[in-house]
Amino acid sequence: MLYDDCLYGKVEINEPLLLDIMASHAMQRLKGVSQHGVTALLGITPPFSRFDHSVGAMLLVRRLGADLHEQLGALLHDISHTAFSHVIDFVFDDQRGQSYHEEKKEEFVAATDIPAILSRHGLDWQAYMDEEQYSLLEQPSPALCADRLDYFLRDLEFLSLARHDEIQNAVDSLAVVDGRIVVKHVETARWLAYTFIETDRTSWSNFREVGLYQVTAEAIKAARRHGFLDEADLWGSDELLWNKLQSAGHPEIHRWVALISPGTRFTRDEDQPIFTVSTKVRSIDPPVADGNSVMPYSAIDPVFALYRQEYVNSKQGRWPMGIVNAVTVS
Repeated sequence: MLYDDCLYGKVEINEPLLLDIMASHAMQRLKGVSQHGVTALLGITPPFSRFDHSVGAMLLVRRLGADLHEQLGALLHDISHTAFSHVIDFVFDDQRGQSYHEEKKEEFVAATDIPAILSRHGLDWQAYMDEEQYSLLEQPSPALCADRLDYFLRDLEFLSLARHDEIQNAVDSLAVVDGRIVVKHVETARWLAYTFIETDRTSWSNFREVGLYQVTAEAIKAARRHGFLDEADLWGSDELLWNKLQSAGHPEIHRWVALISPGTRFTRDEDQPIFTVSTKVRSIDPPVADGNSVMPYSAIDPVFALYRQEYVNSKQGRWPMGIVNAVTVS
């Protein structure tokens, strides 16, 4: 297969194992699950899918020299995301952790075609369920990892936060030292560090987007309470879940669904909030390889270290939200 990716260009994939997994029903389902959930459906955020990101993470670790096992781990790392992706974490009140897909991963994969495919290749599917064993794919925040880098870099052009040549320069500056992703140039590390926070501010922990996630979660919770959705409905596509919400015949559900709109606006309301919500705050501190040493960018630039800490602190706690819209929710 000659796979054409917007970040990494045309890449030849000829390993039967990877091709079989990419063609699996479980992986193909991810083409109907957007990375950004409901805000992508509304045209607010980029439309790329969990399939695009999963293959992208695999291509990035491949580019950085990962073996076949880590490439497979990257390909499978988001296999258990539900429809609307991280919106579901808001349904189950895990806005800050956003780990529902990780908690359900083994249970979900066991019921798919993945175990049989891996068995045909002489592999135990359970050996690939913990992505934290792969040092290029996953690292705790704020370190660099392929997962974090791929979804970040995919967002930038759509959000008008970077040009294509800037993104390519960042990809070309990545290297590996002692099994960890590093950046070869201080200037690129600075660009990555500040642009990542700006992307979080603009999109991932943006007040409006968090509000829309919570409104959608309220619609899903109401639909489950009133018997219009069950847990199995969460494991399909965005389109199927959206259609079920829109067609659910109950006024409470209709009121919430009417608010899932680009026109809905939110305000901080300490006195009479519709709901209070928190979210996951994202930032990175790129390691810079300089000769024989590797230093986090924050150690090179103390101004950034302070800026990053102040930004993270500013997003802590729960946000009381009111809704500025003609539709009343009760």
